[in-house]
Amino acid sequence: MTLKEIKPLENRLNVFLEKLLEPMGRSERRHWAQLYVKGLLLDGERKSVEPMSVRLGVDVQSMSQFVGQSPWAVHEVQRRLASQVIEDLRDAEVWMIDETSFPKAGKESVGVARQYCGALGKIANCQVAVSLHWSTNEQSCPVYWRLYLPEEWTKDPTRRQAAKVPEDIEYRTKNELALDLLDEALAADGPKLPVVADSAYGNDFSWREALRARGLPYAVSVEPTSKVWTEDPNQIPLPAQKATGRPRQYTPLTDLPPAQDLLTVAQSLPKTAWKKLTWRQGTKEPQRSRFARVQVWASHGWKRQEHPPRVAEWLIVEWPEDSKEPTDYWMAQLQAPNPSLLSLVSTARSRWRVELDYRELKEELGLDHYEGRNWLGWHHHVTLVSMAFAFLRTEQNRSKKNGWALIAENPQNTPNPLDPNGRKVSMV
Repeated sequence: MTLKEIKPLENRLNVFLEKLLEPMGRSERRHWAQLYVKGLLLDGERKSVEPMSVRLGVDVQSMSQFVGQSPWAVHEVQRRLASQVIEDLRDAEVWMIDETSFPKAGKESVGVARQYCGALGKIANCQVAVSLHWSTNEQSCPVYWRLYLPEEWTKDPTRRQAAKVPEDIEYRTKNELALDLLDEALAADGPKLPVVADSAYGNDFSWREALRARGLPYAVSVEPTSKVWTEDPNQIPLPAQKATGRPRQYTPLTDLPPAQDLLTVAQSLPKTAWKKLTWRQGTKEPQRSRFARVQVWASHGWKRQEHPPRVAEWLIVEWPEDSKEPTDYWMAQLQAPNPSLLSLVSTARSRWRVELDYRELKEELGLDHYEGRNWLGWHHHVTLVSMAFAFLRTEQNRSKKNGWALIAENPQNTPNPLDPNGRKVSMV
């Protein structure tokens, strides 16, 4: 939007930011935060410090110092942002976990390394960040971020010092970072909604165990090579005890049923297990496919005679009628002990919104435009971008509410109104 277009929104923007910016302390910091968010909202090809400063007519050095060096508390600001988003975007369905990448040309930017870059679809020089999003059935918004720091960074004191990485930051896998973000959300009284994530997280047996330990339901993607049992291994009786020696605690490997990969399980399901479902009304047509569910027990570590708790999970499989093989698999545990197939599918399929978030964050708000190189500056930038994004979400909700109020006041003069999903509604 232009300076002229943003002018009428400034009062609402300042009110929206007021509580979020309190942890920054000094009024000068809050002032520059307001300007930075305003700069992100303005039109412009680049949303880095210098071009935003020029558009706003403010001092480049002062803005650069604010975002890159000013010692304001990222964790507390993100916590307040999460609380604000939860309050504004009610009736949430899920927590979405995902990661996004930032291609970089040089080697000095914090966390940059040769690693898989989703933005380019190949191994490349980039940064990778993990994010947690709050998601309703219509909207979603990122609330917590963490930059992934490869081991080559955590073990290099020279690079750490140059990028001002805090001393207490140790190597954490992306899956561990995701759990850290969920822990922060729960510590801030976030609700225990189902967690959705792609197979990079869902394939990890211990990650699903960690979700269960936190009381978090989930529906996460898994690869068809994952191995499971279709009967409860806990119910297989132990063999007769020998007269001497320790009594057996676990069923011998030879007595367990053979573990099967998910493709084999799907192919063995009867025709009656498959149901056609419409799980969402898309912008052009209903989202519809064929699904089945079956209760399974993950066999992780069984060949190595590992004995983690074996718990039942729902395996959800999508197999479109025009496809030779199943196309997608999920493992799920929801709060209901026997959830419907539609409930399982709707939850598993709700992750599509995270890609829209990333696209809007990058294309509209310059998420990947930050040119600073240090740890603090990167986390400051993504937090301020999330604030701008959350403000736009609240403005969208405000426009919907006002539109429905106008319809209620004078429906006859409001032809072809739109419902909350953007579809035309007949007033006859």
